[in-house]
Amino acid sequence: MSKAEQTRQTIIEKASVIFNEKGIAGTSIDDVLKAAKVAKGCLYGHFASKEDLSYACVDYMLTRISERRNNALDKEKTAKAKIFAFMDNNKNPLLSYIDGGCPIVNLSAESDDTNPVIKKKVRKLITTAIKLFTDILHDGIAKNEFSDCLKPEEFALKMFMSIEGANAICRVINSAKPMQQLIHSLKAELDSYSLPG
Repeated sequence: MSKAEQTRQTIIEKASVIFNEKGIAGTSIDDVLKAAKVAKGCLYGHFASKEDLSYACVDYMLTRISERRNNALDKEKTAKAKIFAFMDNNKNPLLSYIDGGCPIVNLSAESDDTNPVIKKKVRKLITTAIKLFTDILHDGIAKNEFSDCLKPEEFALKMFMSIEGANAICRVINSAKPMQQLIHSLKAELDSYSLPG
């Protein structure tokens, strides 16, 4: 990575934290300059506008989410272990790996009616994740891990949406307990479809 590329990456990483904590609309260019310790000319040498920077930051945050999820899944062999690994990866929303909480929740709320480009990026991550979990569950049925009474599309959607909702609620009430109760319930439900192996 060249020095210019390193500078650009540093700006993205520092700005991502602020955008995630304060929201894109609530973040000023001065906030970014202060956090990244760069001059305005340097920033605009890498990004045409605050909007351009925000898109790069959204891509960075969503890529981190996908990589973290995929790293957890790739360590496991069975469908059930993969799904459980995803759940366990989310068990404490108060210890967010990106400051400010879950970017999916934050970006979804902020971009809903105001930023169609960011909304499209978040939507793509969500639909890709739900399809991934659906495919894992279908594979589990095909390999006789789960009964064919399991409805992969329904479970994947419910699991993903419940966990994202719990992410937001846990941060508001400052407790991870609802997420842990939710994960316990989701695991028990998935276990109910497990076949003896």
